[in-house]
Amino acid sequence: MRAASRHFGGMAEHPTGIPIQLEPLVVRVLAPNASPYTFTGTQTYIVGTTALAVIDPGPDDPAHLDALLRVIDGRPVAAIVVTHHHRDHSPATRPLQAATGAPIVGAAAFAPGVAANSSFDALYAPDRVLADGETVGAAGWTLEAIATPGHTSNHLAFALRESGALFSGDHVMGWSTSVVVPPDGDMTDYMASLERLLGRDDRVYYPGHGEAIERPQRLVRGMLGHRKQREGQILRLLREAPRGVAALVERMYVGLDPRLVPGAEGSVLAHLYDLRGRGLVGETEGDGAWRMA
Repeated sequence: MRAASRHFGGMAEHPTGIPIQLEPLVVRVLAPNASPYTFTGTQTYIVGTTALAVIDPGPDDPAHLDALLRVIDGRPVAAIVVTHHHRDHSPATRPLQAATGAPIVGAAAFAPGVAANSSFDALYAPDRVLADGETVGAAGWTLEAIATPGHTSNHLAFALRESGALFSGDHVMGWSTSVVVPPDGDMTDYMASLERLLGRDDRVYYPGHGEAIERPQRLVRGMLGHRKQREGQILRLLREAPRGVAALVERMYVGLDPRLVPGAEGSVLAHLYDLRGRGLVGETEGDGAWRMA
């Protein structure tokens, strides 16, 4: 298959469909779904040398599926592993399972009615849900599920025990902080999950979007600091006057790409819910504004 490439928002071009060997047990393939929220696209990872795992097979795109099957090259797939079921991560589980017969394992499916958000893959249906600390493996590799809720309530990262790598999904990315959008996204959980990763000694992170993170603890500390800075901005603005979410975003994200405003509004709302839970802010009645408690 001839490699495609994408150019988005002034970023350097990245080849899609080309397997890149990151380490002896890990190959990366970029999906052709670049966007303001996915950067150059979703990174799918193929783990193993004989029996394989495919982590986050990505969107249901025939070219991407073909690229994955070329890398698999007839080898058995022991598991199709999913960090969370956003539409840029899990829809290809279905055609990949049809092609390989592999079970879909990892993040839980949402209860009926919850997956109404347009970013959710409502058809995602795992054969086995992994709880925190549970593993899936085959010859030469073991993936341990690490519960990292926050970006979504069902988010998992996966630690590759044999090499010290962590597949961090969208919890920690190589190009941006995660969007945390209520009601499923939860800032309190997100911060706790960052603190949990900070206490680990993973050697490298392979994120759902962006390049490998070679100094992960340093990045996680920076992400915690960034979120605390955003929290401080909200509190300073509310000390000046009650404000709604849109007004807060306008002051906090000067020059933001309009396409990213909904994500910023979601994350500010998640911060407000977290602050409300800590007794620091509250909502005024009737006008949608927030105020200091």
